[in-house]
Amino acid sequence: MILIAESGSTKCDWVLLDLKGREIDRWNTIGFNPYFHSKEMIVTTLKSTKEFKVWKERIEQVWFYGAGCSTTELKTIVKNGLDEFFVNSSNHIGHDLEAAAFALYEGEPLVVCILGTGSNSCMFDGNKITEETPSLAYVLGDEGSASFIGKKLVSDYLYKRLPKELSDDFTNVYGITKDCVTDAVYNKPHANVYLASFGPFAGKWTAHPYIKEVVKDGFDKFIDIHISCFPNMKQLPVSFVGSVAKIYEDTLTDCLHERGYKKGKVLAKPINSLIQYHLDVLDILSVVR
Repeated sequence: MILIAESGSTKCDWVLLDLKGREIDRWNTIGFNPYFHSKEMIVTTLKSTKEFKVWKERIEQVWFYGAGCSTTELKTIVKNGLDEFFVNSSNHIGHDLEAAAFALYEGEPLVVCILGTGSNSCMFDGNKITEETPSLAYVLGDEGSASFIGKKLVSDYLYKRLPKELSDDFTNVYGITKDCVTDAVYNKPHANVYLASFGPFAGKWTAHPYIKEVVKDGFDKFIDIHISCFPNMKQLPVSFVGSVAKIYEDTLTDCLHERGYKKGKVLAKPINSLIQYHLDVLDILSVVR
């Protein structure tokens, strides 16, 4: 059996294949991000998920791509957790940018972008991934992401700067106070996921001028920082994965076209295309034949 996983900071998609490449099962867990999650936490989550208990002894390969898996040290945290649980498997750890690049690649060089809980970008020529601007995460960066939008919503709500109809609805939906927010952001883990959790509220009011302005501002910042940094990129398609990119695809298209950039594919989730890349390009079945 072969297990392929694509993990953001919020959620991880797992798909199990047999040795002929046929899908056997798929399920979700929380996302594993080594900036926030330890080896022990990863093992505990795996042990408590029934699907892993059923299949773990038969799994021969795990291909895990995750947010935060950007250095050898950070990848090792995740690999140690997988190695402890999947004892019969060869476990491979990659960055979520790799997953996005593999899922979006169509035979020609392109700019690859993530707009989900967080945000990031790279260029992929089919062989090499090139990053020009680092991801600075939710405190300093993540422009255009769900955490970026959520941070703006929450701060404007507490500053009493939201339009009244949005403020009233925000109170009814969340009923939060300044103390609740500061405790969640400054004292508890996973502040990025907490801030991103307000993203569905923006989606509910997506047609409101305030929300349109917040989303456009985030996309404009993302384009200026994370796309315009690549040389000769106006000749390349700019493609995206992530729920924010998909939900606000029309706004994203307008922002790109305003700057003369060519939009490529937009995928809410990369997992299906990622699986196909592993079967067609990486030929992972040949390893176990």
